[in-house]
Amino acid sequence: MGVFHVTKQGNDEYPGTKNKPFLTISKAAQIAVAGDTVVVHEGIYREWVSPQNSGKDNRRRIIFEAAQGEHVVIKGSEVVKGWQRNGRLWMITLPDAFFGTYNPYREVLRGDWLVSPTNPPLHTGEVYLNGIAMYETTTKKDVEEAKEREYGRIISYLNGGKGKGGLLHPEDSVYQWYTEWHDNSTTIYGNFQKYDPNKETVEITVRRFCFFPKDTKRNFITVRGFEMAQVATQWAPPTAFQDGLLGVNWSKGWIIEDNDIHDSKCCGISIGKERSTGDNYSTREKRKPGYQCQLETVFLAKQGGWDRETIGSHIIRNNIIHDCGQAGIVGNLGCAFCLIEENHIYNIGVKREFFGYEIAGIKMHAAIDARVIHNNIHHCALGIWLDWQAQGTRISKNLLFCNDRDLMVEVSHGPYILDNNIFASEYTFDNASQGGAFIHNLMGGAIQMIQTLNRSTPYHFAHSTEVAGYASVYGGDDRAMQNLYCGGKGQYSGQMKYGTWGYDGHPSSLSEYGKELKTYEFGDVDVFMKVKDPVYVKANVYLFGAKGYEKEDGSKKSNQEPDLKILQEEDGYYLEITLPKEFLSVSTEIINTSKFEPPRIVDLPYDDFEGKEISFDADFFGDRRSQRPTVGPIEGLHEGYNKVKVW
Repeated sequence: MGVFHVTKQGNDEYPGTKNKPFLTISKAAQIAVAGDTVVVHEGIYREWVSPQNSGKDNRRRIIFEAAQGEHVVIKGSEVVKGWQRNGRLWMITLPDAFFGTYNPYREVLRGDWLVSPTNPPLHTGEVYLNGIAMYETTTKKDVEEAKEREYGRIISYLNGGKGKGGLLHPEDSVYQWYTEWHDNSTTIYGNFQKYDPNKETVEITVRRFCFFPKDTKRNFITVRGFEMAQVATQWAPPTAFQDGLLGVNWSKGWIIEDNDIHDSKCCGISIGKERSTGDNYSTREKRKPGYQCQLETVFLAKQGGWDRETIGSHIIRNNIIHDCGQAGIVGNLGCAFCLIEENHIYNIGVKREFFGYEIAGIKMHAAIDARVIHNNIHHCALGIWLDWQAQGTRISKNLLFCNDRDLMVEVSHGPYILDNNIFASEYTFDNASQGGAFIHNLMGGAIQMIQTLNRSTPYHFAHSTEVAGYASVYGGDDRAMQNLYCGGKGQYSGQMKYGTWGYDGHPSSLSEYGKELKTYEFGDVDVFMKVKDPVYVKANVYLFGAKGYEKEDGSKKSNQEPDLKILQEEDGYYLEITLPKEFLSVSTEIINTSKFEPPRIVDLPYDDFEGKEISFDADFFGDRRSQRPTVGPIEGLHEGYNKVKVW
């Protein structure tokens, strides 16, 4: 097992020893094999690192790590000088050779489920002034005027765009750029306001990746301790090759930890699919809806060897992931069996230059047996989005706040679990699935129940990628126990409600469901679409206008306003909440999944990724719960004002 060193004073003709180190990480990535470690020393490395070889197993990894105590940066950008005045603007013309084989100022954002409000569309490239991303315009006139944008080009659909969807830092939106390309060159115009770009640091993205293997199945690689930034990634829907600033490219067993990952045009970390199982066929061919292409992707992946032994099982922990346009972490299929824990994810999709149905702090399809544990996710267009095949997935002990929406689970059949989470945004949950178990959560805002009968999606055998069948999403079949639901002042329409009363009209048990089915003399599929699925709702607390399911047992209600807040202070994040006496009078118990009725369609137990039953006997902090546990995620909250450090 060898150790290779890389420094900014090295030479790629050297052997890579500590005394004679390499100059580039890429050189080490070409020769490192299973059991080797690559130690990278202080400096900024502007390159695309593509590991050529694979580790063997957890004992014989290839490890890439920043030297202890040293700040190592990998960037997909280059500093550009030589800007010239052009009226109110500055301009620079670069030959195509400057970009090599990938010119982000010719490559436009494109792909399935991308909704672009601009004509022509935006590019994958980006311009940075002193580390801050500027805003692209589509005409030279626009960049000359460079007006501050209140909402960006995309306005959130919440409240008609009023009070929601605004830019996080509108003052930055006056820094704008525009590009034109010619036969052999590219011109970029910039409005830098009072700044002279030749006296500041101006960087433009020229590479698509920072750390991403060109070939698939480069397994058991560790990436640790780097800052990585400024790449021209492409839109990454589940029906296309999913790239990211840092990605695993259809591999197994990576560990990605202790990194600062930021400023990707689209995605930060990709644990998603590769190209052979589909690459934007719906958009390219316009023969089939994206839904149909996504369904085919699942079966193509199975034919190509998608299983627990070969794909997924990555660990992503203790990273800071921020300022990405599409997703902090994205993955279809390759996210199965992964652990995502202790990450701080923020400022995802908040520039609002483009929109599409794949934007979230964490966006995963087919997160089979994936665990998302104790992450801090805030100021995102959507916090966590589980889409298709959330089976065996556990979302536990996470803190989400100041998001347009905290959570969405879409067209999945379960079993999946949400437990001990703090959801503190005004809009908490879009529930477009069934078969969920919601235990000991703080639900701080509005909830929407969505029935989806026009899309049948797959479900699997237990702890496996093998497809057992597929079905429509009838809605319901959820378990909601010992949660704390808060009402609010938001004016939401349609099916959005505070609490669990969106389940009204559903039977309260499987036997009651069966009795309702028998009231129909004849029928098959049509009958199951007429009778609502059962729900299991018990011992929740409802505050300030939140209401419970009409058949719920053991609930408590108070009209007291909880005044729920998440505050950022110098030493971390704090939960503030004021609770009424009714909060403590609920009859509760330690909940164990062995007592749960299996989801009606999938008919599998609620167990962990090892097939063991789960006892919810620990709270948000991992502290042991009493035999009569406190409702919500934190044990020991009391009547009146509470202030608790939660991150």
